[in-house]
Amino acid sequence: MTAPTYDSVAAAAATIAGVAHRTPAVTSRLLDEMVGATLFLKCENLQRAGAFKFRGAYTAVSRLPADRRRAGVLAYSSGNHAQGLSLAAQLHDVPATIVMPHDAPAPKVAATQGYGATVIRYDRYTQDRVAVAGEIAERTGASIIPPFDHPDVIAGQGTAVAELLSDVDDLDVLLVPLGGGGLLSGSLLSAGALSPTTEVYGVEPAAGDDALQSLRAGHIVEIPTPRTIADGAQTTRLGDRTFPIIREHVTDILTADDDALRHAMGLLATRAKLVVEPTGALGLAAAIGHRDRFAGSRVGIVISGGNVDPTLFATAG
Repeated sequence: MTAPTYDSVAAAAATIAGVAHRTPAVTSRLLDEMVGATLFLKCENLQRAGAFKFRGAYTAVSRLPADRRRAGVLAYSSGNHAQGLSLAAQLHDVPATIVMPHDAPAPKVAATQGYGATVIRYDRYTQDRVAVAGEIAERTGASIIPPFDHPDVIAGQGTAVAELLSDVDDLDVLLVPLGGGGLLSGSLLSAGALSPTTEVYGVEPAAGDDALQSLRAGHIVEIPTPRTIADGAQTTRLGDRTFPIIREHVTDILTADDDALRHAMGLLATRAKLVVEPTGALGLAAAIGHRDRFAGSRVGIVISGGNVDPTLFATAG
């Protein structure tokens, strides 16, 4: 597979046109005053299946040859890629199997099954999800579509920021949630082509700062599975395809701890009337935590998803 480029993002945009939602860029005067900047929230929590992941999943499934579609698709995911791929597979009349951890949020599991996928459970702290998926793929012939380290997935994810930059002029800064790097690397491709002066920051959980360590070290650093409420970013390493893009183009990587995520989720609910999951709140948490850095700037924040467990959402504030 060739490395994705902005041309790949543009092609993905044509693929998902009329299927994926073109989500709004929402503003909030109260959040602007709190951060001291002008914020534009790209609301992928309002995307189909509740997260940006639908963009990459639909792009990848649509490009599979007919014979491979008949054998089905397979993924490993804590929830958002699971839902996005399950819906994309359903729309293409393709069977889907998803390997999900035992502690995946119940609403994400239910939604994945609701889209018709078969769910296989595993223990994220003791089992290797890639190995589990690989055994199933060898036995069934299903095509594995990973959650981030795939050129079509990266290209599809990049369409979210391409839309934001089309809708909002002259952004000084972009803050993008970061797990395995699919959304950030796709966003970097779009920003580099459409707004090269915009500074782009990845934001990951403080408990899972493998990307920050990797950027500083100059090579991929793998860590144990982090314990954080940001389940969408509970990854242990960047992808072999995402890391080179991030290393070359990212301005820097920031982190936010779980308390900051709960605070940001509460603000998004009370001030912007948005239901956002912890991973989706990473960008706002960083904007608040680094307000001196971003004061006076026009800041785009990707709200990556809204698939939050109601019990966890009740702790936000």
